[in-house]
Amino acid sequence: MEKQCSLHNGPEPSEFRRKLKFVIVLACVVLSLLMIRLWYLQVIKGDELRQRSENNAIRFRKIQPLRGLVMDRRCRVMVDNRPSYDVLYMPTKGLNPEGVVQKIRDIYKTRALDYSTDLPLPRTVKSYLPVRLEKNISMEKVALVETNALDLPGVYIDVTPVRLYVDGEVFAPIIGYTGEVSKEELEKTEEGYSSGDITGKHGIEKMLDPYIRGRRGNELVEVNAFGKVIKNLGRIDPVSGANVVLTIDADLQRAAWEAFADKAGAAVAMDPRDGSILAMVSLPSFDPNLFNAGISREEWVKLQKNPLNPLSNRAISGQYPPGSTYKLIVAAAALEEGVITPQTRIHCSGSFELGNRSYRCWKKHGHGSVNLHQALVGSCDVYFYTVGKMLGVDRIARYAKRFGLGDVTGIELAHERKGLVPTKEWKLARMKEPWQPGETISISIGQGFNLTTPLQLAQAYSAMANGGNRWRPHLVLRIEWPDGTVVKQWFPEKTGELKFNPKTMEALNRALWGVVNEPGGTGAAARLPGADVCGKTGTSQVIGLPQNEQARRAMKIAAFHKDHALFVCYAPLKNPEIAVAVVAENAGGGGAVAAPIARKILDAYFEGKKKEKINPAAVRLTQTAAEENAGPGGQGVLPTH
Repeated sequence: MEKQCSLHNGPEPSEFRRKLKFVIVLACVVLSLLMIRLWYLQVIKGDELRQRSENNAIRFRKIQPLRGLVMDRRCRVMVDNRPSYDVLYMPTKGLNPEGVVQKIRDIYKTRALDYSTDLPLPRTVKSYLPVRLEKNISMEKVALVETNALDLPGVYIDVTPVRLYVDGEVFAPIIGYTGEVSKEELEKTEEGYSSGDITGKHGIEKMLDPYIRGRRGNELVEVNAFGKVIKNLGRIDPVSGANVVLTIDADLQRAAWEAFADKAGAAVAMDPRDGSILAMVSLPSFDPNLFNAGISREEWVKLQKNPLNPLSNRAISGQYPPGSTYKLIVAAAALEEGVITPQTRIHCSGSFELGNRSYRCWKKHGHGSVNLHQALVGSCDVYFYTVGKMLGVDRIARYAKRFGLGDVTGIELAHERKGLVPTKEWKLARMKEPWQPGETISISIGQGFNLTTPLQLAQAYSAMANGGNRWRPHLVLRIEWPDGTVVKQWFPEKTGELKFNPKTMEALNRALWGVVNEPGGTGAAARLPGADVCGKTGTSQVIGLPQNEQARRAMKIAAFHKDHALFVCYAPLKNPEIAVAVVAENAGGGGAVAAPIARKILDAYFEGKKKEKINPAAVRLTQTAAEENAGPGGQGVLPTH
């Protein structure tokens, strides 16, 4: 029987139905799971997920406050604020800061502009915090970023306040500069700093930062898919900082700066009646505006490596041998100790012999027989060699300290140096060697181990000018809120008294007047008609020089080893209003170089008095305000943040 061929090539109907049923069941299970998942997400987790979605679109932004203004004694602005335009990136899905920066670079290249910033990109980016890409950009860059906004998702221009230092270099040693808070400062939680905050780094900006900086604000914003703000969800406005009114006269400060021309050095002008600092210059200086947008590494290294150290305030940290300006202290000690009288005469032949060594007078052939008055007027070295030997170093030191030398004055600035008033005990402790008689000879004319700052010299001569009161130098008149409410006020503070015999004071004042106004006076270059200037010249050696005249002339001295020129003065003789100390580094003689600088400062002061009277409303501080706002000791309290 022939086998019949089958027409059916697939599985049996029963097997097919079984497989179909399995697929249908599987599909139903999967669909059921999906439905359960959707129900769970929408019903059980719906509120949470909606909140999370909203949070992903919310960004947090800090608003920097306006720092307080800094003004001079006549309320003229020395430090203001100006807008700075920064490029910020709001984290956006699918982009990273590196990619955004490259896009910005490409856009800048179309206008031949460079993307130049030292700002480091963060290793991790938080979705709710913006990243600062570039600081203080030009208006041309602002226009490019705004024009290409669609190609730069998440990128926007932020406007923040930065400092504007009027005549920056002139006031920089006093006012200082600001910068972004450092890692070390952030760790000081009591200060309340946050990353990106601006804080004072130097000078008044640093010392009074708790008052000046204000309180930052915050805002929450909603952004779209491109990172652009579409809605403001809440805002806490920043609080501006308090304003600072200084004792400085801005016009006098500029005059003192210009008086130095291209010389290095420092000058201090002080009111001897209360210790107010009228001017304080230090040269060379720096431009604090460089720090506004974050100083470049190249510029910072240049400042740091400058051998003239422009970042240092020489008025308070420069330590110089006082030279013949120290003769005032030696003369006062000799009179008070009864070693000499104003009539005591000493013969100057041009040199002073001690043992086998000869000490020269600046006047080669000597001054002849001179009394104290003549010795001060002509700055006779031999006279003071003799008197110094009679006194001894320790008695000289005792009177130097009465004048405030050898210790900080306590002015409202950091990095003030103490100077040095040497004694026998000091040398033994420091050098393990006994004091030598010849060292007293050098000390007597302000050489040797003696070191003073320009501020100390101004304070010392102010005490002589006002009858014997040593006032603490101060730079700040008051701190006040923008509405005029006084936060803190400074009052004159007496830190010591000379307590000299009135006859001693009279003799010394007459002699200092003679230095400037009598024939043969070494300070004649500071003479100012009608001002009755009293002062003393000084020339301090930077290196030891041979006593032999021929050897001295043959010696080639490098510029930075040349003598410092000094002049310290006050005016007028009766009821003095201003004391000035000038140190011109490596400039030569005090009478030839420093005295003319001081004269220009004095001239500017008295001319200023003629042209303009200080507005009483601008500088007057009522006793009521002081009582209401001052804390213990009249020093006030910090603002509450």
